[in-house]
Amino acid sequence: MGPFVTNAWYVAGWGTEVASGPLARTICGDPIVFFRGESGSLAALADRCVHRRYPLSLGLVKGDTIECGYHGFTYDCSGMCVSVPGQSKFPSTARVKSYPVVEQGPWIWVWIGDPDKASSTEVPKHPWLYDVGWRWIGNHASINCRSGLLVDNLMDLSHESYLHAGYIGTPEVAQTPIDSSIDDKAGIVRVNRHMHNVECPPFYSKSSGISGRIDRWQDIEYRPPCLYVLHSRIAPTGVLPNSDGSDPDAIHMKILYGVTPETENSTWNFYAVARDFSLSDDWVSEFLTEMQDAVVKQDVDALNVLEKVIASESGQVQELSIKIDTGGLVARNVLKKMRER
Repeated sequence: MGPFVTNAWYVAGWGTEVASGPLARTICGDPIVFFRGESGSLAALADRCVHRRYPLSLGLVKGDTIECGYHGFTYDCSGMCVSVPGQSKFPSTARVKSYPVVEQGPWIWVWIGDPDKASSTEVPKHPWLYDVGWRWIGNHASINCRSGLLVDNLMDLSHESYLHAGYIGTPEVAQTPIDSSIDDKAGIVRVNRHMHNVECPPFYSKSSGISGRIDRWQDIEYRPPCLYVLHSRIAPTGVLPNSDGSDPDAIHMKILYGVTPETENSTWNFYAVARDFSLSDDWVSEFLTEMQDAVVKQDVDALNVLEKVIASESGQVQELSIKIDTGGLVARNVLKKMRER
């Protein structure tokens, strides 16, 4: 079994990162260069020139091609070499691997596995990052840990009560039981935690203006291997959605994570927070950016430590899991089956 699920779409970056030049990024162990041609088309190629293996990301984008910065070999968006200095003919093998790539909303998605399967596999939906009615903030972080540790972290939010106290964590998160399930047909792992008459953490109280006791819902949808969405609902205690599904007295946030393996022991974490309130208030975006960046840094620091601990123990220590780990264990099993396939 390989370390990665390869026949899948992964978040590779933000579209703004490929605005003026090439972007180098390693995804599932593959070094890839992303670049945008003058026509606006986005390309993803193996980040190695066929000549002397020099990274193409250190070269120049010219028109709809990329020129190697070492000896000038030039490639089009399909990976075909179209120019070699000093000769007009060159081998048909002078090409580099190209990867299916899609730009949807602010995110760039790349397909690592069998390219013939990419067109029949839909990019996981994330409309809150491109539909009207929502405003989002986002960033990314590099973590020196295997991607499974980040999935564990996101599926079990009880750690908010301890690691993120003072930001998004209150005692009730860890104290409230969860319901977990899997939708095999849709390929979604769900974990639900509904808290009633609880404290409102600063992340929500300061951004929304809601004060006093609240009902707080955390509904997780994880679409392995990459996309995680936390549907967060905050409302004054006792306020429920209307029978028609409208929910005007509550605020809603969608916390999205693109969990993208870089190598076997490092991970890209692309994260965004979308909201349906205070859409014109820049200060809310600035506040949420500051808070979410701080929360992610706490996770990064913890997971970096955990990776070192696990590596030092060489798999000899048995974990102890409890009821609150159910969703994370289901996610682990799904990922294992996907790798086996």
